[in-house]
Amino acid sequence: MSLRVLSVASEAVPLIKTGGLADVVGALPAALAPHDVIMTTMLPGYPAVMKAIGKGRTLYTYPALLGEPARLVAAKLGAHPLVVLDAPAYFGREGGPYADPAGTDWADNWRRFAAFGRAAADLAGGAVKARRFDLLHAHDWQAAMAVAYMRFAPPEGGRTVPSIMTIHNMAFQGWSRADTFAGLGLPREAWSVHGVEYHGGVGFLKAGMEAASCITTVSPTYACEIRAPEFGMGLEGIVVSREDRMRGILNGIDTAQWNPESDRELPASFGPGTLDRRTKNKRALEAEFGLEPGDGPLFIVIGRLTWQKGMDVLLRALDHLVGIGGRLALLGSGEAALEAGFHAAAVRHPGRIAVRTAYDEALSHRMQGGGDAILIPSRFEPCGLTQLYGQAYGCVPVVARTGGLADTVIDANVAALQAGVATGIQFDGVTIHSLTAAISRANALYYQPEQWRRLQRNGMQCDFSWSRSGKAYADLYAQLVEEHR
Repeated sequence: MSLRVLSVASEAVPLIKTGGLADVVGALPAALAPHDVIMTTMLPGYPAVMKAIGKGRTLYTYPALLGEPARLVAAKLGAHPLVVLDAPAYFGREGGPYADPAGTDWADNWRRFAAFGRAAADLAGGAVKARRFDLLHAHDWQAAMAVAYMRFAPPEGGRTVPSIMTIHNMAFQGWSRADTFAGLGLPREAWSVHGVEYHGGVGFLKAGMEAASCITTVSPTYACEIRAPEFGMGLEGIVVSREDRMRGILNGIDTAQWNPESDRELPASFGPGTLDRRTKNKRALEAEFGLEPGDGPLFIVIGRLTWQKGMDVLLRALDHLVGIGGRLALLGSGEAALEAGFHAAAVRHPGRIAVRTAYDEALSHRMQGGGDAILIPSRFEPCGLTQLYGQAYGCVPVVARTGGLADTVIDANVAALQAGVATGIQFDGVTIHSLTAAISRANALYYQPEQWRRLQRNGMQCDFSWSRSGKAYADLYAQLVEEHR
């Protein structure tokens, strides 16, 4: 009999996206379907989501969900079931999912996502009689309270189900002041070191980690790294205490959406045997960014401009990159000082560095299909998807040796090059010296055409689909459901 799983998250492609979380959540239902898992995704009813689903069919109505009217609405995420929490007081506002139009976090985020978690626990526990679920799967802090409610305040007259808490990034934890506890509708026993209390306040991610039947991270290496204070962000104690309930399952990518042989965003499609066609994409990308055309390496950056991503160190390495003949096309946004720094570098090196501080999914495809190498100098990276997209598109990744980057890129060291298995370049420690050395290694390999083509083909022939990871999740679901019986 099929397992029925409720996957709860704050974003999912193609409806709402701020980062890789959305890609993963959007891909999971199709990844699990071949393994006899029927996955329903649950999302908040942001304006973009409500516009996409239309009126929808009401499954359940709340006169007051933590004080505000709301309803659960049935819809579709592609071919798969979707439930949306339509709560205008919480989610019907302009701005991003977590911040106002000026970029400031909503002051009531704790209440917004507590209400979301409460509704998810109700749904998983049987509030809608026609919707039965065997397991609750929560993603990151915004969904973590669903797990906490299932443990400490299960739906009245409902059933409890096993749960998974997946950590996509430990740095974002969802903390609020102690006085918010009174508004959560939880019993007093939930206010404890093994409940929601964390450093004198309420910790959403911490609560989910304590309450879940199992904790997963999005790569095996990150599951090990978060045992240490450097990566555990204050929660390493829980990781160590629950290590027997920890799993690291690597993210996959949607190989239908990210396929250079059929990608309509590319001026020229190509495959491992037609890499020469990438030149047309490179010329088009240079023109789109206003860069000088040339035969030297074109480096790209796609992502958030933050300290975590090592962008402060990359900023200091740009003169070196240009000095050895490289060029850079950057797409991303983030910290104001870093945005200003990259724009200043573009002014300093006209035609050699170009910057777009925006989000543009289509452009990211063209960059992967036309860039020679993608720079990812992250200080920590739970999984990372851009290096997977890069390898699929023959855009060689240059990455810090951490988290999912370490798990998915084979360094072009002497042994790997001789064995013909390298797919990119890794470096240790995010410093100006290690990064510039890695850029220089990439530059040197670029001028060895046979070696560079081998790197590209190796990456393109890797299997980063969801097939293995989908089975790993399905096996874990089955194990937890069996334990719960």
